[in-house]
Amino acid sequence: MARSRFSFFSPASLILTVAVAAICAPPQDASAQPSVTARPGEWRYLGNDPQATRYSPLDQITRDNFKGLKLAWRWKPAIGPAAPSTGGTAQGNGDPTFAMFRNESTPLMINGVLYWTAGGQRVVLAADAATGRQLWSWNGIDEQGRDTKAPRRNAGRGVGYWTDGREERIFVITTGFFLVALDAKTGMVVPTFGNNGVVDLMKELNVEGDHVSRIGSSSPPMVFRNTVMIPPALEEGFTPDKMRNTPGHVMAFDAVTGKQKWAFHTVPKRGEFGAETWEGGANEYTGNTGVWAPISIDPDLGYAYLPVETPTNDYYGGHRLGSNLFANSVVCVDIETGKRVWHYQITHHDVWNYDLVSAPTLVDVTVDCRRVKALVQLTKQAYAYVLDRVTGQPVWPFEERPAPASDVPGERTSPTQPHPTKPPAYELQGYNEHDLVDFTP
Repeated sequence: MARSRFSFFSPASLILTVAVAAICAPPQDASAQPSVTARPGEWRYLGNDPQATRYSPLDQITRDNFKGLKLAWRWKPAIGPAAPSTGGTAQGNGDPTFAMFRNESTPLMINGVLYWTAGGQRVVLAADAATGRQLWSWNGIDEQGRDTKAPRRNAGRGVGYWTDGREERIFVITTGFFLVALDAKTGMVVPTFGNNGVVDLMKELNVEGDHVSRIGSSSPPMVFRNTVMIPPALEEGFTPDKMRNTPGHVMAFDAVTGKQKWAFHTVPKRGEFGAETWEGGANEYTGNTGVWAPISIDPDLGYAYLPVETPTNDYYGGHRLGSNLFANSVVCVDIETGKRVWHYQITHHDVWNYDLVSAPTLVDVTVDCRRVKALVQLTKQAYAYVLDRVTGQPVWPFEERPAPASDVPGERTSPTQPHPTKPPAYELQGYNEHDLVDFTP
């Protein structure tokens, strides 16, 4: 039986397990010339494709043959050189450093090779998808102590991949907020990228002082053509020790040289569009407002879609009155320039921690016999906000419904919040006495 590329991580033991089906396609030749476009069955992005559809057309595993799945191989951590495969199992030394951390990354599968991150230091690994044999591991850089103070000390959610059809690179954002380019074949840093393979993202953002420990990343970089976009994640906004923090501006870098191409200010600077939505100059000191969820791309339009999170603080905004653009917004930017094309704010002046938690999914839908290039943003409120991804206009009407006023001193919430009329919410909205359990009268 050939091996399937369906896989999952076991968080408890940090073991990668792959199952086999009764009928499977043979693995691809790992030595083949890299292709700029994905081959059938590959998984090149966290959400499979730039549009974050999370969909694979593979159909060899079905409800009928699922019960016939058997273990093909099991991977365990091996630090350093590749461990030999024995009896269908690629096993390392079981380094306890790895086992201490949950692993939430989704492996990329490209040209028959899996790439993923593991452990609190975000070690990057490559393994043969058919056998589980570890090909290489990259064990990190000297992060000058920043990794021990970072807000996102975890394995992250994976890596980014780039190729020009000849060279292949793997991009990872380290715990301490460095961008590193690795040779996809060897795991060695690419010396021609940035400063010997590394870009200091804090330096690029001009982060200094006590703010250095407040910014990092949880999602992988979004790589499209020759642009590497960095979605920043910050210290959770519900436990800040001050109202001042680092804003989570989104940066983009040249995939070949490592030079910064642009930066989009998720908190507008003085004089920029949206600055007036921060009363009393609150945009000068308010932080967070990062993009900790993944970014989506429309390859045809050349647009990137940023799901922006809540400003500091998640549950109180008396020091940042106003609607607070571009917090809690889907922002469409031009991939090459970073310039805003459109935005839609899903929650005005958020004080409920309603940040956007997933990459917008890009789909084409037919509405009233008209084909629409749509964007679907799922939310914590259990609503799907469907927008035209070309214009940013709602595909179906959104209603600005009255919202309760805050009784917290100094706070002033928005009088209304947008609610989609279609599709219906995918979870209950509110509750009444009929929802209660009738254990007693």
